[in-house]
Amino acid sequence: MKPHAWQVRVLREFDRAAERYDRSARLQRSVAWRLAQLCRREGIADGLWVDLGTGTGQLAKALEQLHPGRKVQRIDGSEAMLRGHPDDAEVLHWDLTTGLPDWSEAPTLLASSFCLHWLPEPQHLLQQWILRLAPAGLLAVALPVEGCFPQWHQSARRCGVRCTALPFPSTDALLKTIPAQQLRMTRRVSYTVTSPSLPLLLKPLRRIGAGTSPQSPLPLRDWRRLQQGWSDRQSDGQLRLTWVIQLLLIRG
Repeated sequence: MKPHAWQVRVLREFDRAAERYDRSARLQRSVAWRLAQLCRREGIADGLWVDLGTGTGQLAKALEQLHPGRKVQRIDGSEAMLRGHPDDAEVLHWDLTTGLPDWSEAPTLLASSFCLHWLPEPQHLLQQWILRLAPAGLLAVALPVEGCFPQWHQSARRCGVRCTALPFPSTDALLKTIPAQQLRMTRRVSYTVTSPSLPLLLKPLRRIGAGTSPQSPLPLRDWRRLQQGWSDRQSDGQLRLTWVIQLLLIRG
């Protein structure tokens, strides 16, 4: 199966952002550590541990630091991202839009942070990932979901301009794919960032390669209208933007 044209664009942008990713991905790093800590509390069996869509390896690094002596296989479709990993890391360049690799053993841990929403049919892929786990294996996932960036959506409606924010999967749609007896934890967390202007508010997205949208870009005049009519400002005029992140722990 060939990747969709949009996924090709996504990988190209992540390739370009690889060298500066870690300097700007504070939220992604925080979520990766939170997910790794939840995995440790849940308990993970010995065997093959894999970080899907590893990027620069933030989740794999957190898992390895919380489990000294363990190695996590790091998989990503961006060669530039993988080139920045330590020499002794086990990396695999793999396009996750084509499914998962054929391992010689079923993984006891599949972990993924800020990856699934970039892939086609996230609900279907989540089902596939569950089926590839070893018996009693753990799938740990973090991703932004529908409800993310409410200020952006509200402001676009108020100003009468298109909202070009990336569409995210809904929590309900994701949960429908998971057998109830296998769902160990579901938690939604919110993170709000602030900045004095709309370009600066969205700059971290562009710097980490996450500014890609399947929609055509807005003309400059619409961006100006959007900033002027932004729906959520602090008393000092700072613009606010809220992420909604879904955390899932699933047993195989």
